[in-house]
Amino acid sequence: MSEPTTASQPEEQPAADRGSNRSHRPASTAFKNFVMSQWAPRAELGLTPSAAAPYTVARRAALSERLPGLRLVIPAGSLKPRSNDTDYRFRPHSAFAHLTGLGTDQEPDAVLVLHPVEDGAGDGGSNHHAVLYVRPLAPRDNEEFYADARYGEFWVGARPSLADVEALTGIEARHIDELGDALAKDVGDGGVRLLVVSGADDAIEALVEELRLEAGEDEDALTDEALVEATSELRLVKDEYEIEQMREAVARTIEGFEAVVRALPRALEHRRGERVVETTFDGHARLEGNAVGYETIAASGEHATTLHWIRNDGEVRSGDVLLLDGGVEVDSLYTADITRSLPVDGEYTEVQRKIYQAVLDAADAAFAVAKPGVKFRDVHAAAMEVIAARLEEWGFLPDGVTADEALSDDGQQHRRWMVHGTSHHLGLDVHDCAQARRELYLDGVLEPGMVFTIEPGLYFKADDLAVPEEFRGIGVRIEDDVLITADGNENLSAALPRRPEDVEAWMASLR
Repeated sequence: MSEPTTASQPEEQPAADRGSNRSHRPASTAFKNFVMSQWAPRAELGLTPSAAAPYTVARRAALSERLPGLRLVIPAGSLKPRSNDTDYRFRPHSAFAHLTGLGTDQEPDAVLVLHPVEDGAGDGGSNHHAVLYVRPLAPRDNEEFYADARYGEFWVGARPSLADVEALTGIEARHIDELGDALAKDVGDGGVRLLVVSGADDAIEALVEELRLEAGEDEDALTDEALVEATSELRLVKDEYEIEQMREAVARTIEGFEAVVRALPRALEHRRGERVVETTFDGHARLEGNAVGYETIAASGEHATTLHWIRNDGEVRSGDVLLLDGGVEVDSLYTADITRSLPVDGEYTEVQRKIYQAVLDAADAAFAVAKPGVKFRDVHAAAMEVIAARLEEWGFLPDGVTADEALSDDGQQHRRWMVHGTSHHLGLDVHDCAQARRELYLDGVLEPGMVFTIEPGLYFKADDLAVPEEFRGIGVRIEDDVLITADGNENLSAALPRRPEDVEAWMASLR
């Protein structure tokens, strides 16, 4: 039986209210009146059209042409709690960023809607009119100003106004509170149908689904997957602005690799030398860009044989090969993705060099075939021919198995030492365009403007009894970022040395 509440026994606080336990915020009328008064006019943010704005018009027009007559809903996504009343740093969904030009931490909870209009009466002569529904800056006589830890100006700084958003993006901006009515307009009875980019914002998806149910939409109608595919496939071929951003991301990434080489003596001395490598690169990325484009892999010795080693808590030892896989994401959210396998002491051992040269030869073979008209999968095939031949030469394939037999669909024994693919598209996401259809990605044909990686590797685990002992515990990957041009390709990351002797000379110059 519960005891009655007494003066020494305060009433139990409802569980729903306990999230505010950390902060003691004044609630008196006197405080509210005072805190919302005597403020100078806000300084103008001084926003001007972003460099991406002219390009986003064409991107939205291309999407409009593919999905005419539909109301297309592209959420930025919401803030994600990290712990109680703190959030992770916001990053908008890539489809939203691509179609609006908004990057960095812009704009949580925003939703881009492409409203269908009469033929050719939309933006840029398209069949849609774009509207950005955003949460604008609250006036200072609104409690959000001082009391809202997630959106308030006191807590997170000034947000852009609707006019600021329009100036920056060139897109009409409306308050997010208008979104529900805007989505519901003319829905049902054979009217406008809705598609939403799924996986971006659960609340917006739920709203769209509710409107569909009310409208009694046909279950066999076009699904959201069509919009997800379309927004992903729009990014397969980069425009001039995107290529410029990729060059910037690559340049900043190369600087990060240089910083790591300079930090190697400190890494050798620290019990978590891999963390020295990681924080050196990640700190550079935050200073010179928005952040890292993915979790940095700083894998020394045996750890380099774990493909996605991001724990980075091991030592960096003399004699190791350090596999550094990192990419700086610039403010526009485009990221590089580069890997080098560096001799910690500055010079490769004989076995390390042997493995490294095999991987480099495979990469060079992939570069040789990467040109317009070639299938994307042929880049991987070219690298695998070299890898299989070298493993046969070394006697690592099972008895009686030739390189040609290994390369067959019924073989593939060589993939024991390289289970990943050689290439993936690159851009706003490190694995960009991943929702594109197979016939346009793996089976797609290379076109000028495509950007992807070439990254063969060989990974010999410490307990791999199929290889000689001197090979065990060594992992090597060489990864570059490649732009397909009208007559071939350009290695965007060519300024970072690739040949073993060049890597050694480069490291010596930095030390």
